[in-house]
Amino acid sequence: MYPKQRGIGLPATIFLIVILALIVVAMSDLTEDANTGFAQDFQSTRAFYAAESGAQVALNRVFVGGEDCDNTLGYLDFDADGDNPGLNNCVAQLVCQMDTVSGTEYMTFTSTATCGAGLDQATRAVQVRAHD
Repeated sequence: MYPKQRGIGLPATIFLIVILALIVVAMSDLTEDANTGFAQDFQSTRAFYAAESGAQVALNRVFVGGEDCDNTLGYLDFDADGDNPGLNNCVAQLVCQMDTVSGTEYMTFTSTATCGAGLDQATRAVQVRAHD
């Protein structure tokens, strides 16, 4: 009927499909990045709480348990008992060191915890200073 008219339907459809495909790919990349960030934040929080718990255990071992303040306070493996579901796959290294500040002797407790493995592994340290 109209010999000079040409259809724009096919190019417009191809254009829309390409644009929608690009949007879907961009959204999936954003979702993947958000999930990775969440996993790393989760492991970081767990490592912080494991380090904090390790510092409390170290304080207890020295002040209540009567152990000497030295570098041999050892490791704390949260998987050993099997009843720590929040801290599974976490270990903390406990260290105590004597320091003198303004004539007063202090014990500096350092608890370094590591949780997770591979790309999701996180390490956090907590340091506490106390004296008798």
